[in-house]
Amino acid sequence: MFRILVADDEGIMLESISHIIKSNFGSDCEIACVKTGRAVIEQAGSFRPDIAFVDIQMPGLNGIQAIREVRKFNPSIVFIIITAYDKFSYAQEAVNLGVMEFIMKPVNKKKILDVCVKAMHQVEEARQRLSDDLRIREKLEIVIPMIESGFIYNVLQDDSELSKNGYLEMLDIKKPYGFMIILEFGDSIEGGTMTNAIGVSVRVNKHYSMVREIVKDYFDCVIGPAMGNRLVLFLSYEQEKVRYEERVEIITRTRNMIHKLESATDIKCRGGIGSVKTLEGIRDSYKEALKSLRESDSHVVHITDIPAVADYDGEYPLDLENQYLQRGAKADREGALSCAGEFFDWMLVHDGNVRSNIEIKILELVMRLERRAFEAGNVRYGFRYRENYLEELKEAVDGEALKRWFLNKTREVCDNISTSREREYENVVSRVKAYIDENYARDISLDDVSRMVDISPYYFSKLFKQEVGENFIEYVTRTRIKNARRLLGDSRYSIKEVCIMSGYSDPNYFSRIFKKYEGMTPSEYRER
Repeated sequence: MFRILVADDEGIMLESISHIIKSNFGSDCEIACVKTGRAVIEQAGSFRPDIAFVDIQMPGLNGIQAIREVRKFNPSIVFIIITAYDKFSYAQEAVNLGVMEFIMKPVNKKKILDVCVKAMHQVEEARQRLSDDLRIREKLEIVIPMIESGFIYNVLQDDSELSKNGYLEMLDIKKPYGFMIILEFGDSIEGGTMTNAIGVSVRVNKHYSMVREIVKDYFDCVIGPAMGNRLVLFLSYEQEKVRYEERVEIITRTRNMIHKLESATDIKCRGGIGSVKTLEGIRDSYKEALKSLRESDSHVVHITDIPAVADYDGEYPLDLENQYLQRGAKADREGALSCAGEFFDWMLVHDGNVRSNIEIKILELVMRLERRAFEAGNVRYGFRYRENYLEELKEAVDGEALKRWFLNKTREVCDNISTSREREYENVVSRVKAYIDENYARDISLDDVSRMVDISPYYFSKLFKQEVGENFIEYVTRTRIKNARRLLGDSRYSIKEVCIMSGYSDPNYFSRIFKKYEGMTPSEYRER
């Protein structure tokens, strides 16, 4: 259905154009007729036409003036100007107003119909674009929460490779810092903990969509899934630190948001807010938000408002220390060594006269890195592994020797982590290759072998290609073709038998795959 407005101060023109449209398009069109520019504006608001034929010369406001006013509140109408005058004097302004076409009086039937069809196509295209946009938005409404949930899970798992995983780009996160807010739901607060966590978690999940909408009204943030009776929020931030006024504003907004959530869901809620961190260390902000909830029974509490919050005297490169541990635990040897060297130089400048302080600190950092590597399952760990550490530090004759010890130990831990991973990867891939070599004649799927080595199909596929140089399907196919060549050399087997013995049930498909890899059919290969 198309709504068409016809505007002309001549009654005969209105009747003529209306009759042409009705007689050719019938019930597909609803037509309204007016005789003044003012009426055009009024009908644009109430009738809301898709297409409008407008005469330039009408009493009061002329056609161009009326179109200009309509464009202010309804930019989608397709306008066609009707005029008995030289159109060139109006052409420039009409173009600026997006008029589709001029029709010179006296009008003829063919011209009206041609213009109508053209305008209807334009309306249909606009409707289709709107429909497509709405469909995309509907899909995004489904996909975005999933992406945001993945981002939060990565943060909680202490995975700092957010950019490599694509989350920063997908969520359009461009600011270098951020902080976390934890919302905790329950029936009441007892001893700093929300009661009936399990029962409330069911209700929170039920209201999850509404909770997301309310939170997004107050903060431009990433929202995680409902995890038990908690909801984790990430807010990106431009500065390294939050000024006092900004901190108060964040707390106030969080408080107002919580009041709105409680009213909408009839569930009690409280919030803990962590301090600003780099994106690599954002999990520390999550820990602080959790700590603020545990050490206060306030409705909303910021970590900096807790008296017992840990802090360092004077300037301390905490971010550098965290980067050292994070990069080292990921076997990023060059990154960890760079951080270690920079940290050691900082200690020389700030505490170079007290050697024992430097010895204790580098020993602490190395042992913390080893502990992280052990907890990740990458290195062995034992009571006597460090029995020479103190002696080695005492034997270091000067600061350069201490720095070498620090760097060497850092390099050693990173190499052990890397070697351990490589050995594990090689072991997994070797098992799979051996399985393929023995079972190539059977139906082998990526899911089957992934289950066999207890690794998700997606991760295993990536690992296999990284280690072997080709993907899983290519390796299976190459193995089958290699054995097919061997079997074709034995005249006891027919080509159909070779096909089945090579893991293929369809001889035609086998022939196509064989030719793709060998440049000839199985029959041609056997003859040669």
